[in-house]
Amino acid sequence: MTSFIIKAQASRPVPEFWRKDSECAFCQIIHHKARAFKIYEDDQVIAFLDILPLRPGHTLVVPKFHCARVSELPPEYAASVGKAISRISNALTKAVDNTALNVVCNQEYAQVVPHVHYHIIPAPRSSTLPAGLAKYMHRLEYEARGDLDEDAATALVERIRAHL
Repeated sequence: MTSFIIKAQASRPVPEFWRKDSECAFCQIIHHKARAFKIYEDDQVIAFLDILPLRPGHTLVVPKFHCARVSELPPEYAASVGKAISRISNALTKAVDNTALNVVCNQEYAQVVPHVHYHIIPAPRSSTLPAGLAKYMHRLEYEARGDLDEDAATALVERIRAHL
């Protein structure tokens, strides 16, 4: 349920130098050449607060292997990132006293820094949303969806499985 978040960020300008591997903002943090509000670090993963947070606690979980696409991330790093996401999500929900989260990974579309990373974003509490916004968000994310076509789904599942 993150389309409205992605749409809000998709047109944000990206500094061109961030797109160069040698200037990768996350690699700079990994190699201690740039400052970050680090939450967690092990041999394969680092996590820190987003410098442009959508909400307080917005955390990025980043593999230490430079890779632009999650579809190309080596399995051992993917496993480490998954474990870190679970551990950090547990701590974050307790720290902000809110169990509602969005966990998002963009690949190319709306990806600002071309280095695999997952956003863990505490969801807004419905009690803190302006009147009518919760209903509007629900309409955007749920009511606008169509039913899955069974024939198309069967064909797509077969194509995906052929590549596993």
